[in-house]
Amino acid sequence: MPVPKAELHLHIEGTLEPELAFALAARNGVTLPHADTAALREAYRFSDLQSFLDLYYALMAVLRTPRDFTDLADAYLERAAAQGVRHAEIFFDPQAHTARGVPIGTVIEGLAASLDRAEERYGVSTRLILCFLRDESAESALATLEEAKPYLDRITGVGLDSAEIGHPPAKFAAVYEEAARLGLRRVAHAGEEGPAAYVREALDVLGVERIDHGLRCMEDPGLVERLARERIPLTLCPLSNVRLRVIDTLADHPLRQMLDAGLLVTVNSDDPAYFGGYAGDNYDGVRDALGLTPDQLRTLARHSFEASFLEDDEPRRARYLAEVEAYTF
Repeated sequence: MPVPKAELHLHIEGTLEPELAFALAARNGVTLPHADTAALREAYRFSDLQSFLDLYYALMAVLRTPRDFTDLADAYLERAAAQGVRHAEIFFDPQAHTARGVPIGTVIEGLAASLDRAEERYGVSTRLILCFLRDESAESALATLEEAKPYLDRITGVGLDSAEIGHPPAKFAAVYEEAARLGLRRVAHAGEEGPAAYVREALDVLGVERIDHGLRCMEDPGLVERLARERIPLTLCPLSNVRLRVIDTLADHPLRQMLDAGLLVTVNSDDPAYFGGYAGDNYDGVRDALGLTPDQLRTLARHSFEASFLEDDEPRRARYLAEVEAYTF
């Protein structure tokens, strides 16, 4: 069994494997522009973030009913559990569905039907994080949060994802202020394609508690020092970084330097169906490419639970951390 871990950077729409995409397309009468699963899997090769996003959003057409979202989450949880995930904080993109005429309630209720039984069926505890699409308007984000208010008992926090360049965190100051007022936890993608300055902005303007990606913080020594001092978690996604050409190879990943700098880094899968691996595959990848030691892998697993939003269940966090310490590599 792989080392116990939490997954903190996972887009549920990005777990749509070709086989499930075709099954849902058949169920919902959707015609996909690919001959078969092999052709679709071949299409999962990207030159950059935008080319990935174009396919990512197009394939969402197969997600129509609560059952579709339940099946999607179940498929992810089964795979994640097999790779050692014990706790998952799952992103979803409501605007990508409401824009297609799928109500936000359909999305949340469908996901909740899976997450409510995740511990019983898969041994995985879960949280749900609503993400705003940063290439949509700030007004759309505020409207989405308003639509989500009847479901806030199901939502732990808010995030910010999609195309980063040209959409700085400050654009979403108002919606993050409202999220804070509602008692929601706050995270944001920053410093993946965008500059290190976006990481600072996410912290200072949006008040985020975790930075998703954040690789480019390494270009700003003062920021690195601050992130280490304040113990701001970074949710790294190594296989994603290679597939989207943020770095050339896993051997180029700054994870080891980030650990050496005292950063609270975690390893996650991002959009695993598209990027070639789930959480355990990312751990294996960086272990092999960077020559990480068992102690370093244990640190990454420990960090994942320390960085999780389990303040409402500290006994659970303590149990997970004990599993990490007891694990034999």
